[in-house]
Amino acid sequence: MQGFLNLNKPFNWTSHDCVARVRKLLRLKRVGHAGTLDPAATGVLPIALGKATRLLQYLPDNKAYKASIRLGVQTTTDDLQGEIITSQPCAELDLAAVTNAMAQFKGKIIQVPPIYSAIQVDGKRLYDLARKGETVEVPQRTVEIFHTEILDWRVGDFPELDVAITCGGGTYIRAIARDLGAILGTGGTLAALIRTASSGFDLTDSITLTDLETQIQSGTFQPSPPDTALQHLPSITLPPTAAQKWCHGQKMPVNEDFSGTVRVYHSGEPSVGGNLETSFLGIGKLEEGILVPATVLEQC
Repeated sequence: MQGFLNLNKPFNWTSHDCVARVRKLLRLKRVGHAGTLDPAATGVLPIALGKATRLLQYLPDNKAYKASIRLGVQTTTDDLQGEIITSQPCAELDLAAVTNAMAQFKGKIIQVPPIYSAIQVDGKRLYDLARKGETVEVPQRTVEIFHTEILDWRVGDFPELDVAITCGGGTYIRAIARDLGAILGTGGTLAALIRTASSGFDLTDSITLTDLETQIQSGTFQPSPPDTALQHLPSITLPPTAAQKWCHGQKMPVNEDFSGTVRVYHSGEPSVGGNLETSFLGIGKLEEGILVPATVLEQC
């Protein structure tokens, strides 16, 4: 079995918990995930099965979220799972001010990840250092926000904002909540988070762990083909002889005028309708007209 599972991660499960559960349900050793989700977040968690784990590095980085941000509160973890650092009612805060502040989160921005995050500093996870009470300088990073849209605004002593965010990989939504509160001078923290799209997979097509178990028991589960989430990459189709040589690690000259990472296919026998059947072989690197094997999934 190889391919991808578009999992809707449940609340209070770590991404590792989900991988372990899928591995047990499918009785499969090689299982991995793309794009870690915090335990308190739900939504799209792409799971790679079998040889498809070798393709995780080629998945697109773009992600989309629906976040609820609570203003007037700041916590140690930048979400409601942490201890409250400050709490100050801000019922006077209006949507116009919040909208103006949100406009600053657009394009490439500098972001300091939360102290409680999986980023490594000197070989150690930040959340492990934070739990030990060690003080460490969190390295800032450049992330990209493609689009934000305010979905709802709930007034009160601690008003809440619902916002849709599409962004590049490595973006922490918890940090956006924290920084929005800092801009407004009220403090802010992430109250809830749903990932609606990740690495080429969408929430509308996802299944839960319960769904997966039911499908396995009924014998109807089929993973998405390995190349499902790789459609952002150009493709090259090799004739049988060239494909066989490529699968055995040989470089192949091809008549293409572009360079970069590509999907590689094998043109097989004509189908009943006369169309040529193709099969996905893996990933290649195209440089100056030479196709070099990078990740070969199938043997010809």
